[in-house]
Amino acid sequence: MQPTQQVLIPEVIQQIPLNYYLIFSTALFVIGIIGVLTRRNAIIIFMSVELMLNAVNMLLVAFSSYKSDSTGQVFVFFIMAVAAAEVSVGLAIIVMIYRNTRSIDIGALNKLKW
Repeated sequence: MQPTQQVLIPEVIQQIPLNYYLIFSTALFVIGIIGVLTRRNAIIIFMSVELMLNAVNMLLVAFSSYKSDSTGQVFVFFIMAVAAAEVSVGLAIIVMIYRNTRSIDIGALNKLKW
């Protein structure tokens, strides 16, 4: 029978309680949701989506640090890779919309309908 292993949380992480990470990540995520729902500028909407992804990333890193498990940090790596691809494709779409309509306002996209 193996003796129980003591979980070692880094000293820097121990100084800040996990509840603070939860509150801060929730606040960032809510700010991102409000930005997506209220703004009409496409670039600001993409920035709000990135803010939501970063809130989730920070929470995953906090949980993985408290659990002394690197699984959350591996998920963060993949989320950042997907976010980078999303930004490049999204900005390419925004540039093409701007070339066609001379505006990045989401309301002006009605011109692209059939």
